[in-house]
Amino acid sequence: MKKLLIALASATALLATSAAAQEKIKIGAAPYGLNAEFMQIWTAALQDHPAVKSGEVELTVFDGRYDALVQQDQFKTMITQKYNAIIFAPIDVDAGASAVQSAVDAGIPVIGSNTRVNSDQLTSYVGSDDTVSGYLEAKSVLDKIGCKGNVVIIEGPVGQSAQIQRLEGNKKALAECPDVKVLEDQTANWSRAEAQTLMENWLTSHPNQINGIIGQNDEMALGAIEAIKAAGLDVKSFAIAGIDGVTDALRAVKAGEMTSILQDARAQAQGALDLAIYNAKNGNYKPESDIWTAYKDMPWNNGKDKTYNVPWTPVTAENVDQLLSTRK
Repeated sequence: MKKLLIALASATALLATSAAAQEKIKIGAAPYGLNAEFMQIWTAALQDHPAVKSGEVELTVFDGRYDALVQQDQFKTMITQKYNAIIFAPIDVDAGASAVQSAVDAGIPVIGSNTRVNSDQLTSYVGSDDTVSGYLEAKSVLDKIGCKGNVVIIEGPVGQSAQIQRLEGNKKALAECPDVKVLEDQTANWSRAEAQTLMENWLTSHPNQINGIIGQNDEMALGAIEAIKAAGLDVKSFAIAGIDGVTDALRAVKAGEMTSILQDARAQAQGALDLAIYNAKNGNYKPESDIWTAYKDMPWNNGKDKTYNVPWTPVTAENVDQLLSTRK
């Protein structure tokens, strides 16, 4: 009898463990790549979400390696393994649409974050308007050079939504300064090293002609700064701008070498995860991240909105030390 009771207790424990495992929400995050600091901050914010830390959510972060085909394969894996929801930051605005459709066809909600995809099948999207940041960064360069002279543009990966929209914003600002000439405009794929090489070449082919540098992210603006320093030139004689507010850029802003606009990776990531959990639980969930109270103009609204816009924060001499204090 005692052995029977022990066996029954063991079986009950196993069933309870199995039920608990089934109750855990399985969410996959598919960012376009993890090489640069911005997406590392984004990923760390997901892992720091209260629902992940408590064990309520089992989170898997994939590295898209800046390749649309890799991201499609990752979606196939998540569909096969029956994930409850997917958070998606695509490398390509068009190629990502088929991945979204395959997940939706399998009954898996997809929440967009950071970069956009040309699909109306996303359940929700949490990100920032890149057209605005593109305009603001270009305007900061143009204001510094007095709306005259020559500039170069270092773009992100061609075909990604951030590259497309930031270029649109760049061009809007440039249209306000018809006397400014764009000497060069090429992609450096969000890479500091690629941007440094581009800038080295441009400094050689356009000696003493470049007045401003519009880098569509901080990493590329920092690469341009490294090239200028390596050439023995004065960084402060150039107007240089980037986007994201990564740590090295904050330091460069403090040193007076560039301007930057903070893109809140934490808000984008944790907001998307709250929405992923909400949809995975069919609405039976209240958000656990504090980002919804931090941004009064971006209310939770019961998870019903299609798009949640995270505001941009220009990095200034007044806020740069506080922003640096948040970095480990």
